[in-house]
Amino acid sequence: MVKRQGEYRKVYEPNLKGGDGIIEIENLFEPEDFHGIGRLYGISIIHPGDSIGWHQHIGEQEAYFILEGEALYNDNGEETILRPGDYAICRDGEFHAIKCHGEKTLKYIAFIMFTNKK
Repeated sequence: MVKRQGEYRKVYEPNLKGGDGIIEIENLFEPEDFHGIGRLYGISIIHPGDSIGWHQHIGEQEAYFILEGEALYNDNGEETILRPGDYAICRDGEFHAIKCHGEKTLKYIAFIMFTNKK
């Protein structure tokens, strides 16, 4: 199977996890592509000033790989700046949040996979 640019299903999430603005998600995988091991593999797009609020992952973990822009990333209460090429993971039971930092739109790959913990 091949998907071309522009063929990905887009989702628009307002105030995701209590954050600001609207988060755009280009889904690279559809639910059937996961075969029960995850729920998100896509490109997230956050515009300047917008964010995904502080939240916890239970029964899953989420990884981010920054493609463009800068992020203010909150990793279990510790804030840091992420830039293109940086990677962050929020493991099962941990907390995180992310905000577009600066004037350039933030784009990153997000991957949520299920863990053995339920």
